[in-house]
Order: sequence, then structure tokens, then C-alpha cells
Amino acid sequence: MSRSKRDDFKERENMIIENCSANEIKRDILNNLFCHQGKFPEVATLNDWYLAVAQTVRDRMMKRWIYSSHTYFEKQSRTVVYLSAEYMLGPQLENNILNLGIMEQVKEALALLNLNYEDIINAEEEPGLGNGGLGRLAACYLDSLATMRIPAIGYGIRYEFGIFDQMIKDGWQVEMTDKWLQLGNPWEIPRPDIKFYVGFGGHTENYTDERGHFRVRWLPDRMVVGTPYDTCIPGYRTNNTIMLRLWKAEACESFDFAHFNVGDYYGAVHEKVVSENITKVLYPNDEPAAGKQLRLEQQYFFVACSLSDMIRIFLQRDKDLRNFHKKYVIQLNDTHPSVAIVELMRILLDEYGFSWEDAWETTCKTFAYTNHTLMPEALEKWPVSLFGRLLPRHLEIIYEINQRFLNDVRRRFPGDEALVREVSLFEEGSEKYVRMANLASLASFSINGVAGLHTELLKKTVLSGFYRLFPERFNNKTNGVTPRRFIAVSNPELAGLITEVVGERWLVDTSELRGLERYADDLHFQERFKK
Repeated sequence: MSRSKRDDFKERENMIIENCSANEIKRDILNNLFCHQGKFPEVATLNDWYLAVAQTVRDRMMKRWIYSSHTYFEKQSRTVVYLSAEYMLGPQLENNILNLGIMEQVKEALALLNLNYEDIINAEEEPGLGNGGLGRLAACYLDSLATMRIPAIGYGIRYEFGIFDQMIKDGWQVEMTDKWLQLGNPWEIPRPDIKFYVGFGGHTENYTDERGHFRVRWLPDRMVVGTPYDTCIPGYRTNNTIMLRLWKAEACESFDFAHFNVGDYYGAVHEKVVSENITKVLYPNDEPAAGKQLRLEQQYFFVACSLSDMIRIFLQRDKDLRNFHKKYVIQLNDTHPSVAIVELMRILLDEYGFSWEDAWETTCKTFAYTNHTLMPEALEKWPVSLFGRLLPRHLEIIYEINQRFLNDVRRRFPGDEALVREVSLFEEGSEKYVRMANLASLASFSINGVAGLHTELLKKTVLSGFYRLFPERFNNKTNGVTPRRFIAVSNPELAGLITEVVGERWLVDTSELRGLERYADDLHFQERFKK
């Protein structure tokens, strides 16, 4: 970046980090209520007010995100890409207010409008994008990446209905549809100008290109369109803001007029229903064969869209995809997105004419893998029959990867067929399966567990074969949660007490909490802590 551009950005950065007054926030809330909700204060509902407040906060985040994106694009910074099937974001309004450092101003502005801060905060519907530790880890990582000023983007799926709402009736759980989007989502920004086509099924054919090289092309028999929705993730007390981009599945043609004209009204929207099912629900029941297929469709759909998006951005500044790994490092959050490895290979081989060696080298320098489980039965695997029917070209590539890999294993460990069976990308039996954890372990330059003991057990149990082959890849990254949401937002009185005795830095560096140890025997502190 030139000096003039750096100075220009620094000037803009200082401009947007300035604190705003309660009166300015009040004015912006009323403007958003009028312009976006089309309501006067006298007739506004609680949800109207919530949307107006959220839009006021989002407007301030948008400036930071635009400037952050511009800076990283100009610097061509290497970007962390987080691929996750779920993001358990939780309510966003209060967390975003805290990170922007405008908590007191917002409370004062709402008081000026005769509104209760807690009522507005509690009006928010929690996003139905995750349901467990894997999703919460993903959300906390994005928060931390933004706070640490690391260029990053998260990719996932925009589930329309989440997993389910739980109700208890006569002592039994009743699962209800989680309609988390029905009252609107003020945080997301639709991007209808960006669309990617994702194929399923069909067959492959061999051909010779104009240079006389053997090539393969995939001819899918079904296409789905992916459209992104963006959500800003602000860092704590920093202008740095990153993006979570979630994909919605749509039909290439959502309405068949010919079917409609002959009275086939269901047939007229059949493609729309089938395509949009892909992003309807988080973790569809995979007991029936249709549910298992839908899960694989979900996983491939979102990684295919995400890689296409990364390549689109990459080619704006660099035409040589051999440098792809210098622009992006992709972190796989468990095995759900691991089909991205094969998709990148397919793109490089079939669409950009890479040699096998160059494509594999670029791929292996791009991916890193987080493992979340020690249970062999929980390590994701797909029936070869299903995988080949849905992604025929990808199965061919996996066979080739496996053949080359096992040949190398046999050279290094002659006669050790037990090791060969253990690390193979395929599980043999009455039904043959593709092992996604083995694929992720083979193609990633880093493999991490999520706790010290967990990582050690990975080396000794489910991934022991890969530890024998690639011990240098294994490392530990202990799971944690952001102290801002889970202390400062959840318990502001406790956060105030901690800050009083150890200072504010613990909010960005939890090692500072060790300063509390010297108060372990302080009775006065203990009394205050209990309150």
C-alpha cells in the first residue's frame, strides 16, 4: 500500500473509531425505525424497536468492515478461512454493542426513548445456525480472529430453520420448527449479485485437450445455485471487522411456466423445493437414505460455493493459482467440510489444467484440520455407492489419491498391511465407505485436537496411523470461549470486579486472570465475588 493510501486509511480509521454520543445513537435509531421499518414510534412494536437498534449498531460495524476489507485487499494479506457446518453465534446485539465500546451510549439513548435496554436485548431471536460445542468454537474463533486483527472469513450454511425448538409436553420432548428468520435478521446482508452453480450426479468423460494432455470433465445432471448472505463480526475495541458468509441454496429455475400452464402446479415448483431443501435444516436426520444424501449435499454445496468464492477473489489480484496457498489457509472444523480437499483438487485439475503433482502440492499447503472426536463411530464416513452417485468425479480423485498414498506407505513400511488398512481412505467390508477423517488427516499440513489429553489420545487411537506417518503435523489447540461474551456480557458485575483488581487487559488476554490468584485468601474480595 502506498504512503498516501496508508495515511488515508489511518485518517479514516481514526474517524470511525471515535465515540458517538447517546443523542447521535437516538437519532439513528429513529431514522432506522422510520426508513427501514416504516413506523412512527407511537405504533412501533418491540420487534420494530429491536430491528432499529440492531440496524443502528450494524451501520457502525459496516464502516469498520469495509475499511478492514479494503486494507487486507490492498496488502494482499494471507487470509484464514474457517469452514464449518455450524456457527453457534448466540444473540448478537449485546455482544456487538460491547465490542464496539458503545454500551453506555446505547443504554442512555434507549432511556431517552423511554425504552428498556433489557427488553430490547431479549427481543432478539437466536440464530439457528449451530447446536453444540463445535458451533460455539467456530463462533468464538471468529470473534477472536477479529479481535486479534487477523484477516479472516468464515464460510457456512444459512439454515432456514436451524435444528428445532424444544417444547416439553406431558413430560416428553416435542420438536417444533425453529423459525428464527420469520421476524427478519438485521445482521445479514444479501449478496444477490454473487452466484455460484454447484453440480450433483451425472457422469465423467475422458478427453484430450489441445496440448495433447489427458483430461477429465464432469457432466452433472443436476445444478443448484448458491447465493451468499454476509454477517459482520467486529473485534473487541478495534476497527478490525471480519465476515461470516453463509450460503443459501436456490433453484436454477424456481418456476417452470410450462408445467404451470398445463395445470401441473406442483411440478412447476418441484425444482425450487428440491434445491432449497439443501439449506432448510441443520443436521437433517441421516437414518433414512434420503437424509444421508441430503447431509452430503449440504456439505459439498457449501464448500463448493466457498472455494469458488475464494478463487473469484484470488483471481482479482493474481492469475497463478499455484499461489493459492499463499493467499488462503483453510481450517476444517471437523470432517464436515473435508470434501473441500477433493473439490479443490477437481478445480485445479479439471478447470485450470494443473498436473496432479502441482494440484496435490497446492492442496496440501492450503488445508489444516481440527478433530473433535475420539469415537471411531463418530468419524464421518460415506457409503461409496452414495458418494459415487452424487459426486462421481470426486470419487475418482479420492481413488487416485488413495492409490498413490498407499503405494508410498508400502514403500516406507514394507509388509505392514495393518497400517495400510488403518490409514486407507476407504473402509472395506460388506459395504465400502469413504473415510473423511483419513482424507482430512492426509491432505492437511496441521492436525489439531481440542484439549491436551484429547490430542494425545488422537495420536494413540483413532489417528495413530497418521501420527506414525506424519508426527510433525500433530499439535494441540485447547478449546476456549471468548471472555467478552461469557463474562463481560453475561455477568457485567463480575467483569467489573475483575477489571477493578487486574485491569482491563484480561478481556483480550485471559492469562491476565492469573492475577486473581493473589486474592484467593482475601475475605473481602471473596465476599464481593459471591455477590
